[in-house]
Amino acid sequence: MNVDEYFMSLALEEALKAYDKREVPIGAVIVRDNKVISVGHNLRECLKDATAHAELIAIKEACDALGGWRLTNTTLYATIEPCPMCAGAILQSRIQRVVIGSMDPKAGACGSIVNLLNMNDFNHQVEITTGVLEEECADIMRRFFKELRNKGK
Repeated sequence: MNVDEYFMSLALEEALKAYDKREVPIGAVIVRDNKVISVGHNLRECLKDATAHAELIAIKEACDALGGWRLTNTTLYATIEPCPMCAGAILQSRIQRVVIGSMDPKAGACGSIVNLLNMNDFNHQVEITTGVLEEECADIMRRFFKELRNKGK
């Protein structure tokens, strides 16, 4: 297991926490110098908050842990491609690199629908790596939504 796979496996653990809470199972981990700074998982339903995405929770925790809003020299691991709101927060917090498990063709803003992280008009661009533990990250989403559909029948 390489370094990216290791940290993505930690993001998957966060996604499982969301899954157990009947939240959309997305997890995020922020790392600097191969050390975990913060973690997050979706809590929109629990908190009744549209902004309670895994990435935003991890970004807020990282800012608190590091004592500032600039998360330079950090990598964010996300099990699913970040949405436009999360991509905006990634840019604003100056995260250097984003590692994505599975892409999101319906809401992704890091290459699927649009790539906000690499628009030259912004004053910051982000290195993107995709496909890390892709099948595992996609599978937890498939299982969650299959169970949701079956429950509705």
